[in-house]
Amino acid sequence: MTLSSLSEFQLLSVLAQEMNMRKAAERLFVSQPALSQRLQTIEKEWGTKLFIRSQKGVALTPAGEYVIQFVNEVLNKQEKVKETVYSLQSGIAGTLKIAVATIVGQNWLPQVLKKYIERYPQVKISLITGWSSEILRYLYDDQVHIGIIRGTPDWKGVKIHLFKDILYLVDKEITNPEQALETDRPFIQFKSDSNYYQEIQDWWMRHFKIAPKRTVVVDQIETCKQMAFNGIGYAILPAITLNGSERDIYKIPLLDENNEPLKRDTWLLGYESAFQLKQVKAFTELLNEHIEESR
Repeated sequence: MTLSSLSEFQLLSVLAQEMNMRKAAERLFVSQPALSQRLQTIEKEWGTKLFIRSQKGVALTPAGEYVIQFVNEVLNKQEKVKETVYSLQSGIAGTLKIAVATIVGQNWLPQVLKKYIERYPQVKISLITGWSSEILRYLYDDQVHIGIIRGTPDWKGVKIHLFKDILYLVDKEITNPEQALETDRPFIQFKSDSNYYQEIQDWWMRHFKIAPKRTVVVDQIETCKQMAFNGIGYAILPAITLNGSERDIYKIPLLDENNEPLKRDTWLLGYESAFQLKQVKAFTELLNEHIEESR
């Protein structure tokens, strides 16, 4: 496999992503005519048309679909080889690919990444956020090195427990959970993974035996938090979202059946091979440092 072949593969991959000659040319920093000419040359080498022009841009031929699948496999393999080469060198470089639960990415991870970037400036960061179920998918599909998720993961690879945080009933007026049944203001909930939602539902029914009078469901946890902070209703929020700067807000810890605070776990996951990479190993060590300093 020559460097020119890899360059051609990158061209085909970008064009397959954009499905538009102009946009692909812009990403590749070449003119549109130059891109068109290079594509014709590549198609001659393959002996078949890979793309056909359409009114909306370009479309893959059946042969093109097969070639692009091969191209992407080669480019992914190239990236893995690069990472291994970087890890064999004395310095820590390469790309650190992380997928993280949104709530952790917004409220906890930035402090860790700031330290990591300052300590290892040669490492590039690729960060994806989403629900914990999505993070597991990214790991299974080998799109990231490590994932940080909430809850109790069903994971057969490396699993490192990071921290627990308490769940609180948060409101400007309610000072004990029983008052939630008396107020006419709504219970504000945010869309989340089913296991988190079920955990809250289980606590509520165990504690009250009846459903809340009114509920409002919002897309984002930050929206939920701001609505509760502004007195629109009450919410159940994890401690990770409460940084101590909130004023005139009552925070009542949820208690489980043993009268212990209900807590949510956060885990670091990955395959054994990923933790052999220097940039991943360095990130894991820094995570442990940060957790120790925070205690």
